[in-house]
Amino acid sequence: MRWRGKHGRILKQVALPVLSSCAIAYFGYHTVQGDRGLMAYLRISGEIDQAKSLYASLREEHVQLQHRVSLLGRGGLDPDLLDERARAVLNYAAPGELVFYYTDKNR
Repeated sequence: MRWRGKHGRILKQVALPVLSSCAIAYFGYHTVQGDRGLMAYLRISGEIDQAKSLYASLREEHVQLQHRVSLLGRGGLDPDLLDERARAVLNYAAPGELVFYYTDKNR
């Protein structure tokens, strides 16, 4: 009986700190590495920043296209836009004109 009482007291004195340390380590690990931890937060924040920059560039392109469409509206065709499109589609240039071609990397 003495043996059980002495070891029981030691076990009680050691068990609580060991279990507490294990619980702290478990929750600490999942706070950093878990599905909703700090590392996941940083990864998702980076993805959000990339999506915002993509949205901004697409929004700018949308505004430009919207402007070009408005030039083709009911008020009549813009002569400059008509001339530009006719030259591009028909591959037309007047004698003595210089034609410069460029490639737009975004299209």
